[in-house]
Amino acid sequence: MTTADRLRYDWKDDLRSLLSDAHGSLVVSSPYVTMRGAEFVLSCVHPTRLAVLDVALLIDLSPTNVAQASTDPAAVVSLVAAFPKMKVFHLPHLHAKVYVKDQDRAIVTSGNLTSGGLDFNYEYGLSVRDPETAAAIRRDVVEYAGLGASVPLEALRAYSNAASELRDLYRAQEVKLRRADVRLRLALRRAADRLVALRLARGPMHSVFASTILYLLSRHGPLNTEELHPRLSAIHPDLCDDSIDRVINGRHFGKKWKHAVRSAQQHLKSRNKIALIDGKWTLVSTGDAVSTRELEER
Repeated sequence: MTTADRLRYDWKDDLRSLLSDAHGSLVVSSPYVTMRGAEFVLSCVHPTRLAVLDVALLIDLSPTNVAQASTDPAAVVSLVAAFPKMKVFHLPHLHAKVYVKDQDRAIVTSGNLTSGGLDFNYEYGLSVRDPETAAAIRRDVVEYAGLGASVPLEALRAYSNAASELRDLYRAQEVKLRRADVRLRLALRRAADRLVALRLARGPMHSVFASTILYLLSRHGPLNTEELHPRLSAIHPDLCDDSIDRVINGRHFGKKWKHAVRSAQQHLKSRNKIALIDGKWTLVSTGDAVSTRELEER
């Protein structure tokens, strides 16, 4: 019988455990890898294990992914430089996110080795501790790698050097497109406004922020307001619009979304959900960040 644990928003703690416990080999399938992901991997593996581990990394280095900065060849170069026995395979249309150590433990998840996958996105997956199943998962990923192209370090370095120009040209083209086509900008704005309206259909903006604050505090522990702001903005970029000020009687009082965050904090404080202790917002109650019942109440 397969033994598996559910992985939710804190899945990177399980990934850290898997990476740090690897003794002989690692097989990783992550379509996107950025410098944040590479640094995370290197922080998890003891320096004495770097030269020992046989590592296979399956990735999608397609030009569009690189141009959009979804993946960073320089991050892959840093990994290969650190793991002398690492082999990199490029497979277009790769979508699997799988991490296997020593053929006895595997993580199958939605999370890439990126800041989004590790820090911000709503990821989900399973940690498999059954050696037979983990070994089978490993074989499947190795089979995928066999369909891809092996990328030596020299080719990675050359591709990384070209990636910077590619990203710059892509960004410049995006800027030109947005400036040139007023209709596109207006259509995008209307579509975004519709989605925001749907998000706020069940209550004001501070209600959305209130549930997210509970989620963040349960995930990261106590945080002050300055630490909450970038995390809230990363989760709700559509609501955290820095171009919109709160204006009362012609006077500007800062960003509107930050005032909504303050309202959310005070709302949660009045309901005894959070408390300000030593300058940091702290959960008063324990358990899941937000229950289904709480969501319905909001």
